[in-house]
Formats: sequence, structure tokens, C-alpha cells
Amino acid sequence: MTAAAVLPPESALKREFHFVPADHQAIARLVYDELGILLPEGKAQLVYGRVAPRVRACGLDSVGAYVRLIEQDEDERLRMFDAITTNHTAFFRESHHFDDFVERMWPRLSQRLQSGGRVRLWSAACSSGEEPYSWLMAALGPDRTAAQRLLRADLKLLATDVSPSVLATARAGIYPAATLRTVPPALRNAWLSGPSERQTVDPLLRDAIAFRPLNLLGAWPMRGRFDAICCRNVMIYFDEPTKARLQSRLADHLETGGMLYIGHSERLADDVAHRFESVGRTAYLKVAA
Repeated sequence: MTAAAVLPPESALKREFHFVPADHQAIARLVYDELGILLPEGKAQLVYGRVAPRVRACGLDSVGAYVRLIEQDEDERLRMFDAITTNHTAFFRESHHFDDFVERMWPRLSQRLQSGGRVRLWSAACSSGEEPYSWLMAALGPDRTAAQRLLRADLKLLATDVSPSVLATARAGIYPAATLRTVPPALRNAWLSGPSERQTVDPLLRDAIAFRPLNLLGAWPMRGRFDAICCRNVMIYFDEPTKARLQSRLADHLETGGMLYIGHSERLADDVAHRFESVGRTAYLKVAA
């Protein structure tokens, strides 16, 4: 397929800003180099749709001019990355992972907390917060009295994402009714408050989660290991070498005997798989250092 076939003439698409194949290629290169996300030619219209509001906000008349800007302006380049990244998520998405964690890991980990030990969990690529909130709700259940005792112990959930805008939503913990429809009623009654059309996550849950910006392909400041890691539906945007490198780093940051949960269409790379035992649907127990 030729570039011309992928990018029809601007007049045919009635675009607000001039956009040529070289513009897409330049943005795709920046995104891949920084985030590891692949944006092939077939994604050109998606790229245009994501960056056009930034072109407008910067008072420019073409995507080419915007490319020249982001090559020099780091702050605007970060805004472009924020606009480009896909942030599709939902409460209790792929809920079998939370079920597995509650059945397989939580009895031992909650006992550790009650005995004065520590528990560390990581929601990598947490998007707007639905995943980490779902994870804690599933683990703690609807009994707020028992949950409060565990939350006063040394339980921390790290939730990271490369996008500042979705992290702001996650920290606020306020969600519309349409977003909350997949939360089980008992958990919704226990951990959400406010009018039914727009509810807020209980501060007890919010305070147990540290929302932090993090590029999964950049430096990781975390020094300790985690008892479980959710890194779901982000590796689908990476090429195979990038997936393998990320999975190896995730394994290094996971305790032996800990769990790694990945997306339903994702698989472990061959040179990482020997460190894990598959124990469920895209659920992996770390068995080797």
C-alpha cells in the first residue's frame, strides 16, 4: 500500500490543517522512540485526529509546523504524547484477574498485613484509575470495618501511567454512572458515594493508592519488588523486542511467588516465559528469579 493510498488528499478528507505522510512519519518516530508505541501508516487519521486540537491550541496552520515545534519544545512534546496515547479502560475489566488474585494471593497477603508485614501491588498503565480501584475493591470486599483494619496496615498500591491527564482523573476518583455500571452493587454501596449520576471513590481507597507518572520504557524509580503486578492491554501497542524487554523488567520487579496479570490478547515472550508458570487466563506465577 502506498503512502498516498493511506493518506488521501487533504481536500478529500476536509482536514482543518495541512497533513502529509512525512508529518505522520515524524510523529510516529517520536512516539516510538519515547513510548515504544507503534503508529503504522494505517493509523495516520487517528494521529491527525489526536494532534489537530494541539495544532489549533498552539495557533499553528499545519501539522508540519507543529512537528517542528515539538522537536524543540519538550513541554509541548509531552502534551502531544498525552494526546496520542489511548486510554480505554473500565471498572472490573477482565474481572477474572481480580477473582484470581482474591482467591490465590489475597488470603496469604491479608494475613501478612494482619501480622505486621507489608504488601506492595502495582497497576502499570493504570489509565484513569478504574483498574487500581477495582483491584482494591475486589480484595477488600464490602466489609468496611475489616477493610479499614487492613488499610491501616502497610498496604500500598502503586498506579502509574504516562499520561498526566488520565492520572488527574484517577486521583480525583469521580466517575459518571455509565462508567460505574460494571461495579458490583455491594462494592458500589461500600466504596462509592454521591448522587447516582456521578459518584466519588471513598478517600480510604484513594489514600491507599499512589498515582504517579511513569514511562514504562524509561527509568523506574521503584527499588523494592511487588507481590503482584497488573500490566494489561498496553503491550498490544509494542513490537516484539519492546514487549520482551518490558516483560523482563516486570519480572525483575516481581517477588518470586508473585503474580503477573497481562491483557487477554497478550502473551509472554519466549525468553521470559520460563520465569513464570501459567496458572490461569493470562495470569502468571513467578517461579524463577
